[in-house]
Amino acid sequence: MRIVKSILLLCFVYVMLAAIVTVVQVAALSFHNPHNTAWIRMRVRQAQAAGKELTIKQTWLPIASIPRVMQKAVVAAEDDGFYSHHGFDWDAMKKAYELNEEKERIKRGGSTITQQLAKNLYLSPTRSYIRKGREAVITWLMELLLSKNRILELYLNCIEFGPGVFGIEEGARYHFGVSARQLTPDQACRLAAIIPSPLRYRVTGNYVNRRAANLMQIVGGPSASPDTKPKN
Repeated sequence: MRIVKSILLLCFVYVMLAAIVTVVQVAALSFHNPHNTAWIRMRVRQAQAAGKELTIKQTWLPIASIPRVMQKAVVAAEDDGFYSHHGFDWDAMKKAYELNEEKERIKRGGSTITQQLAKNLYLSPTRSYIRKGREAVITWLMELLLSKNRILELYLNCIEFGPGVFGIEEGARYHFGVSARQLTPDQACRLAAIIPSPLRYRVTGNYVNRRAANLMQIVGGPSASPDTKPKN
């Protein structure tokens, strides 16, 4: 009985310490710009396992310097309820579950921008109840401790846009050879369209052409056209 109590006490202490560390990490995001995320470390390990060297490119850009059309395009593409929910879009999650059941495979995720940020910063892409539980806690803390603008700023500066390319500034330079400050509405929509799979989609591919055209109807501006000239 004493051993059981000791084990339970150790588990309790471990959980409490983990909770305190998580709170401190998330609170620090209000002023700290992370440059070494879980997703970046995963990509580096993958490259090393393949015997390759991966150069990471990430240049931080304040939210005030990111064009509004880029912000609107990403919100429209990834989480249209971003400014109204508190980290979880239950309706989107229900629709994603129903679609996945219908297709009998994972076709849609339903994760919000805040959930995606939590995964990119701290977690692995593996699917498990433990990981989803940690993601939920971190998401809740982010929504509690950070403003929506700060969450979007972190997201836009940390997500992947190409091999070793992280953040909207380097994404714009990699795909279009311009600073994110100079992105046209068409280019912004194309970058938003490749977020789900940036190593697979091309900014002038058929899927991106269609997706960008739909996004342009939401964010405003001239229709997206396939003659956009990318850098790569």
